[in-house]
Amino acid sequence: MLDSFIEQTLTPATHDLGGFKVHRTLPAPERTMVGPFLFFDQMGPAELPSGEGIDVRPHPHINLSTVTYLFAGAIDHRDSLGTNQRIEPGAVNLMTAGRGIVHSERSPGDERAHGPVLSGIQTWLALPDALEETGPAFEHHGATELPIVEAGGARARIIMGSLWGETAPTTAHAGAIYADIALSAGARVPVDAAAEERALYLADGEAVLEGVPLEPMRLYILRPGIAATLGSASGGRVMLCGGDAFPTPRHVWWNFVSSRPERIEQAKRDWRAGAFPVVPDDAAEFIPIPDKPLTVSYP
Repeated sequence: MLDSFIEQTLTPATHDLGGFKVHRTLPAPERTMVGPFLFFDQMGPAELPSGEGIDVRPHPHINLSTVTYLFAGAIDHRDSLGTNQRIEPGAVNLMTAGRGIVHSERSPGDERAHGPVLSGIQTWLALPDALEETGPAFEHHGATELPIVEAGGARARIIMGSLWGETAPTTAHAGAIYADIALSAGARVPVDAAAEERALYLADGEAVLEGVPLEPMRLYILRPGIAATLGSASGGRVMLCGGDAFPTPRHVWWNFVSSRPERIEQAKRDWRAGAFPVVPDDAAEFIPIPDKPLTVSYP
């Protein structure tokens, strides 16, 4: 029965980053995008020992936006624009790379002292062709700035786009919907069919679509134009993402995304040559460009 509503089911590739794991469902060999979303990672959940933390050293991006959203813990984001922003649960960090940006992500000192926890979702969104080389930008919206809608036993925080009559303040460079839906026991809510491409991801707990159980850490691509009911008997947390279908494909290599393969080759040369800008207060180290990325690269 679920096949009537589900076009594809993507299972995660799990990467151990030393102390915590990342579960990546997008991109996958059988599917590379859902609307503008071309990367979908669940970070953790993880508990690190006291005195330790995550340290993602400065690294570059081009022609995309990154969206970081936490369930638990905290991350200090720094970038080559001079941004120094702490992100906490319920808030959203939107970093638009455009023609090029460099950033780092590290556990704050106060979190390290007592043993940091980390749980959340990080996504990449493709930029429309005309905006790929836009100027780099950063945007942060705290948890109280994002609209919350309650209906049918669900409480949804809208991270980007519109849902159930409310719209997030977060910039959407392309048509997108992104929401964190907390389902209480007995919840039943509609999944709007308006977006061209949509996906559901059970991040925690239990949920059903049209009465059929969803497995955790799977990205369920919904059939276009099909309305369905999302529910839960005991409570769960579901992420909804998607938006307008992209008319042109994207090429991905390491942290670089573009509609043009030659632009990625230029980004490789620029990072090797030190031509990207530096992160002002985190410039002592960086991630070298790999000979072969461990992440999915395509085509």
